[in-house]
Amino acid sequence: MAHTDPFALAIFVLGTTTASFVTGLAGFAFGLVAAAIWLYALTPVQTTTLIVAYGLLVQGYAVWKLRHSVNVSRLMPLIIGSVIGVPFGILLLRWVPPAALRAAIGLLLIVFSLYNLARPALPITKEASRLADASAGLINGLVGSSTGLAGIVIVIWSNLRGWPRDEQRAAFQPTGVVTFLITLIGLGGIGAINTENAELFAIGLPALAIGTWAGWKLYGKFDERKFRIAVLVLLLLSGAALTMMA
Repeated sequence: MAHTDPFALAIFVLGTTTASFVTGLAGFAFGLVAAAIWLYALTPVQTTTLIVAYGLLVQGYAVWKLRHSVNVSRLMPLIIGSVIGVPFGILLLRWVPPAALRAAIGLLLIVFSLYNLARPALPITKEASRLADASAGLINGLVGSSTGLAGIVIVIWSNLRGWPRDEQRAAFQPTGVVTFLITLIGLGGIGAINTENAELFAIGLPALAIGTWAGWKLYGKFDERKFRIAVLVLLLLSGAALTMMA
């Protein structure tokens, strides 16, 4: 039981505090940082469940703030695709061995870190069809429900579509919230919403609040670019370590 294991509990609290601090300070995705730390002590199912639960709180608030900027017509293919992809991700989470899932998440961390460190000039596909949007959503749903990292695929796809920054945010955050919600329902169906995970969620709430507060308190007081690079390098190293552990 993770909540009775002092080491696992310490890793969990450390990961929660660090992830919320980095997110508050630099705007990084909470789930990426949390997964990079939690997976050394928690199972992939626990990690996904807790990222989804906290993600609903954080992203739900952000979507409420963005509600006037949401383009429903643009969102629908992304959301429908994600909803279709979620059950397949849940099946992966349930049937794929934990070591293989850790390796997959480690690889995802490596790819994400290298992508953001290199910032490659990707081709713009402004004329992509709604079917292409739905396909990106499907991949997002599959990845999000099996890892808890909903939204990463939509962030990259929004870049490829050439949407302005505010429009990207109004696309990936609402899609992430819907993906989290459907995933949470699916996780309940496989028994992942249990007493142990509920206790971990409650234990982590103060760490989430403290980390977020500290991050916002220091916002603008560090060289954001250097801090971002440092975090990406750490994610890269953690991803490599998780891949080798599998």
